[in-house]
Amino acid sequence: MPLDQLRIATRRSQLAMVQTNWVKGELEKAHPRVSISVEAMATQGDKILDVALAKIGDKGLFTKELEAQMLIGRAEIAVHSLKDLPTNLPEGLILGCITEREDPADALVVNQQNRDYQLENLPSGSIVGTSSLRRLAQLRHHYPHLIFKDVRGNVITRLEKLDEGQYDCLILAAAGLTRLGFGNRIHQLIPSEISLHAVGQGALGIECVEGQEDVLQVIKSLEHIPTSQRCIAERAFLRELEGGCQVPIGVNSKIKKEELILTGMVASLDGKNLIRDEKKGSAHNAESIGIELANALKDQGAEKILQEIFKEMRPEV
Repeated sequence: MPLDQLRIATRRSQLAMVQTNWVKGELEKAHPRVSISVEAMATQGDKILDVALAKIGDKGLFTKELEAQMLIGRAEIAVHSLKDLPTNLPEGLILGCITEREDPADALVVNQQNRDYQLENLPSGSIVGTSSLRRLAQLRHHYPHLIFKDVRGNVITRLEKLDEGQYDCLILAAAGLTRLGFGNRIHQLIPSEISLHAVGQGALGIECVEGQEDVLQVIKSLEHIPTSQRCIAERAFLRELEGGCQVPIGVNSKIKKEELILTGMVASLDGKNLIRDEKKGSAHNAESIGIELANALKDQGAEKILQEIFKEMRPEV
């Protein structure tokens, strides 16, 4: 029997709602006979704003509540920023669709006083706001003279803190700024030579219940194959390293004439120890490329770096 109703679970944050409403609109265009509604809620990551993400120690900070809605039958799908979705999903749920990716680069955003600077010539002691250990480790590696300070809250809150002078600049995902209509605040796209992006950054992942073929058939209309191949390689790389979204692991991927080129990085929190490598292969073997790259980094000492990080981040009992 054809699907006649689709309920989407999503976070209440402004960016999540923009992304979900885009998915809703695209699905309505492709499937005009399906009635689509949105069920918005706050997740643990949205509620805890006074603690650095890395210290909360949970890989499903922005996803668990949404997944529960699907497992108890209150929603058919959930829309996530793919970078927030753990590589190991709860039993009974699958990643059903990956949408076309926005630019996955990290972006430098500055306040008015620093408009004449780029990342590479910011004055010594400039305060850089970021909540990402991945960005922190890479930028510490390249720019040890800068001061890094944690920043939480939604994008608008972070921009307000920047403009009030609490920070000299922020590092944010270019895709999120663009989707929220703040593309004009992007002062500089940070090259991948300096900052490899998060796994899945810039893409949306649509999660669904395993075995619901009617649902899967509807959401597959938004699948973007090249993005999917790149993100499958990235997620396999992360899974093989057993790293969560709050670990300094970065990637960059591209496809040229059906060849997938995957670059990956693991760094210590202080940025002093950074391992980086690259693997290539057929885009149709995306998962194996990610696994191969993870094993190459393990051979170069990545596991030791990650074990030290997990030890540092482990909450005191």
